[in-house]
Amino acid sequence: MKTEVLIIGGSFAGLAAAMQLVRGHRKVVVIDAGKPRNRFASHSHGIFCLDGKSPQEIKTTALSQLQQYPTFTFVEAQVINVEDKAENGLLVHTTENSIVAKKLILASGVQDELPNIPGLLDHWGKSVIHCPYCHGYELSNRELGVLASHPLSAHQAAMIPDWGSTTLFTQGNFMPEDKQLALLTKRGVKIENIPITHINGDGNNITSVALADGSERALQGLYVAPKISANNPIVKALNCSLEDSPLGEIIKVNEFKQTSVANVYAAGDMSNPMQNGTFAITSGVMAGISVHQSLMFD
Repeated sequence: MKTEVLIIGGSFAGLAAAMQLVRGHRKVVVIDAGKPRNRFASHSHGIFCLDGKSPQEIKTTALSQLQQYPTFTFVEAQVINVEDKAENGLLVHTTENSIVAKKLILASGVQDELPNIPGLLDHWGKSVIHCPYCHGYELSNRELGVLASHPLSAHQAAMIPDWGSTTLFTQGNFMPEDKQLALLTKRGVKIENIPITHINGDGNNITSVALADGSERALQGLYVAPKISANNPIVKALNCSLEDSPLGEIIKVNEFKQTSVANVYAAGDMSNPMQNGTFAITSGVMAGISVHQSLMFD
């Protein structure tokens, strides 16, 4: 199969990029493995005109609209490898077939590395969350905690009192600096240095956290910033340059979402230092427009 543009990743960023391209009459193939980063969340919030809709509903709607365009193709498959054939284009091998494309947009998201605490993953995306703008309103007016996993966790803890009474659990590793402590005190944030050892709850709602000294703290919502990495096997195969973001490595791109590799672009969480659904859509639009304009020079 041949196409002008191949997009790896069929969630918010990838489909937003595809929309710009098919409306420009370009042939687009989207390859999607069906495991988006947002699969743990039942609802998406803070996205203009889409507040409260599920990620799957948003994806289904986008696909139904894209499929009205004759130059759009959607393939459910796993990408195995990508080869840069220079003048012949990029050769993408999937579990279903091989595709040659002039341009490639990487939009497959990042890998999250969560703290290894029993019960945390069970509640991830429900009452253990990472972004107050995405899910914080639904946890308002509760006893809330921030599980420190990064030096910026103190900054996050200073934000959360707008949603409810907040405790920063430093885990004994991420102690606030003097200026941070002054702000946290001003904001009414409590500090707990004894590490959390277990998250208690029913799989949806957490009820408390167990601490290393055997005590227990009532809690109904917990924020944690996972460590992230965009450096998956495809990124490695292409040898895209990476850069540090506050939470981990992302793909280095310019203002047009072009990576360090010719004809390869990146969009969504894997190229954005700040990450949510709206930013993913925005970066997908930019990548799609940039690729469309680059094709006129081929």
